[in-house]
Amino acid sequence: MKRVLLKRVLLGILMLCITMGFLFAQPLPEQADELVILATTDIHGNVWGFSYENDKETNNNGMARIATYVEQVREAHPAVILVDNGDVIQGNIMTDDLYNKREGEHPVIRAMNLLDYDSLTLGNHEFNFGENLIKRIQTLANFPVLSANMSRVDGTMAALPYTIVERSGVKVGIIGLTNPNAPRWDGEKTDPFVYAPVGPAARRVVDILDDKVDVLVVVAHVGLYPEYDVDGGSDGGLAILELCPEIDVLIVGHAHTTIAEVQNGIAIGGAKNLGREVIRIDLSLDENKQVDGQEVTIVDMTDYEPSELIRGNAFIKEAHQATRDFISGGAPSADGSPSGGIFGTAAVDFQPKNEIMGIPEGKLRDTAVMDFINEVQLLNSGADVSAAALFADTSDIPKGPINYGTIFGIYKYDNTLYRVPVTGAELKAYMEWSATCYNQWKPGDISISFNPDKPGYLYDMFSGVDYEIDLSKPEGQRIKNVMFKGKPLSDTQKLTLAVNNYRYSSALKAQKLVSGVREWESPNSIRDMLVAYIKEKGTIYPKVDNNWKIVGVNLDSPYRKQVIKMVNEGKLESPYNNPLNVNELKKQGIIK
Repeated sequence: MKRVLLKRVLLGILMLCITMGFLFAQPLPEQADELVILATTDIHGNVWGFSYENDKETNNNGMARIATYVEQVREAHPAVILVDNGDVIQGNIMTDDLYNKREGEHPVIRAMNLLDYDSLTLGNHEFNFGENLIKRIQTLANFPVLSANMSRVDGTMAALPYTIVERSGVKVGIIGLTNPNAPRWDGEKTDPFVYAPVGPAARRVVDILDDKVDVLVVVAHVGLYPEYDVDGGSDGGLAILELCPEIDVLIVGHAHTTIAEVQNGIAIGGAKNLGREVIRIDLSLDENKQVDGQEVTIVDMTDYEPSELIRGNAFIKEAHQATRDFISGGAPSADGSPSGGIFGTAAVDFQPKNEIMGIPEGKLRDTAVMDFINEVQLLNSGADVSAAALFADTSDIPKGPINYGTIFGIYKYDNTLYRVPVTGAELKAYMEWSATCYNQWKPGDISISFNPDKPGYLYDMFSGVDYEIDLSKPEGQRIKNVMFKGKPLSDTQKLTLAVNNYRYSSALKAQKLVSGVREWESPNSIRDMLVAYIKEKGTIYPKVDNNWKIVGVNLDSPYRKQVIKMVNEGKLESPYNNPLNVNELKKQGIIK
């Protein structure tokens, strides 16, 4: 018995020696001396590279083009990491009106799985459709969904704070951070969650990972500079750089702007939206796997053809066609009702032509598009006053047939409508907030221009009251002669206001403009209301009541036509944010 046991022990030792000898005879995996980080951000559902509202192919964006570029990089480099920085699941008719409201597979997540993403950071728009969509993303994704600064109200994790990826022997820690302003924009849809400032949250995870990884990457769905918390910096990438100097890479997003720089040895990248650009960061590594060099490149997708990896996938092809059919009337909506295809006609164009290239007439005066949206909001809410924005400077209802794409073109967000009690003083404060989207007019300016710090989608126009905007005055002093039902609106007058859920949360409440709470919410979206109105009317005609106007400006100048001609011919930049002033142009010798 002992001999048998001894033989077994000796045989085991022999086999172990043979195995170890074999292992040591094999070449060890070569450590990478470079690492490529590829990052996408703010794709907003653009899988195919298609404008559904116009039913046209695009030529410079979309995940299908990104796939071509990613494939090329992976063929050339052994150590590539691919991450996404959020706002990927929302943004077009395919996502918002179809697949975000259905159970089962999702074309965006299918595309990300095909591309073998290493992580997704939750952006603020991932919360537009509530907690159920977040859970669905997490279930469908073959990669970790990250948010280190977000938890449920009971303190449990709502997403993973980080992931560790290994490439060619190099361990890379990836930390995801969500924009903490999400509750400003999505109100009760974010009620299940608590959001923390990005800087301290990043610091906590860096402390956990610092001795576990070789390279630290932070993927944060915030701009580089704070958006609201200018003093505290809780919503800006600068706080991450300040509190976490040992990180190697910072990917930012949300602002839809191109960023490529290195600060104190940290590579920083940001990109435009819709998949127009890919952030590429090349890191060189020393023998100790430490970063000893970095290069940041922003790669434009214009020169890349769409990949069949995405467009050839059966489910994605089906989703793309289903969206086009939904718009044309050949497919049902998410709730099973027909979309209607062409469901109405516009008698003429609703939006006036721009006098100056790049300056939207729809923000210089009252127009039929805005009066149409506000009329529908007043009819559905029963409110006294309505407020709405021209989300895109190109928004129009052109003469001819109207389908769902037309409506998406004038109202691109899946907002619901609220009715809110306000006082006259509160309404005027809200109107002043909106009017900050203009620059103050100066003598010699040949046009009205817009505040670069206030994006156009923040500019609301009001129906139900008559008013003037005096642009000779500074911010906070511009709203004049507000009339309600033919009489001056007193500060104590009680009214009801129709406003979308986003503006209610992000402005009326976040800016403390209104003390009252919503007393009614629509059961359907504002887009659905617009569609129903047109279906009932059949043919719609432009109506403009000219209830508001801009005053305090004098655009008459003997040089005005000459300067406008130069802008329209491309000889001068459009004065969208920087007004062209004839006095300055004379000094520069541009006009005489």
